[in-house]
This record gives sequence, structure tokens and C-alpha cells, in this order.
Amino acid sequence: MLEVLPIQSKSEQETLCVLCGMTYKADDMAYKALIDGELMGICQFTMNQTGGYIHDLGLVKDATILPKDRAEALFVMGRATLNFIDLCGVHSAFFEDHAFADEAMVKAIGFKKQENGNWWMDLTDFFLHPCQHDH
Repeated sequence: MLEVLPIQSKSEQETLCVLCGMTYKADDMAYKALIDGELMGICQFTMNQTGGYIHDLGLVKDATILPKDRAEALFVMGRATLNFIDLCGVHSAFFEDHAFADEAMVKAIGFKKQENGNWWMDLTDFFLHPCQHDH
């Protein structure tokens, strides 16, 4: 079973960042994805009055993760992060993980590439009908 949970302590966040090959960002919040209790990956993010910012989205390095599980973990973790940002009253989101190379996944999560090359999405009413959202 896939679970996406908030990381409750900074020491756990730092440890999981090492496992995922990410730079720990102490000022960021983070979610972790687990499948059957096994860590799949994490997402570090922050938000302010201008928007929500996904800084890192990734999987455990050197782990054998089935392709279906990889995609599911990344997608659900990204969407869970956006839902939290939206519930906090922030309705503009940016994907700023420049090391993340899977553009198809970024699009599937809901982001659109802007003319300036940045990934952005409007969260206004997105979670009312997420399956009908224009990708």
C-alpha cells in the first residue's frame, strides 16, 4: 500500500535526504512516500505569499524499485504536496527541482512549462476535479 506522510522531524528529513541523494533544506517541509512500509522517496517544499515551491522530488538512490512503483510514488507524492499547499490557501505552485529529468512526470502531476522555461500551475479549484484538469 502506498502512503504519503509528512516528515515530522528535521533529523528524519535530513537522513532521508541522504538516502535520496538530495541536499537537505532545513527550512523546507517534506513528505515521504512509503510502499508497504518501505521508503520510496521524498519531496521537499516550501511556500510563501507568492506560491508553493517544490524544491526536490526524488526516490531512494540505489534501491530496486519497480517502474510502476516509481511512477506511482512520484505522482502521488507530488499531488499530495500540491494539495497541502492548496489547503494552506496558496494557489500558485512552482516546480523548481532542476535535477529532476522526467518532464513527462512533471506534466502528469499538473505543471505547465512557461515561456521562460519555469514549471508552474494554478491550484485554484484544481482538487475539485483533478482528473479533468487540463495538462
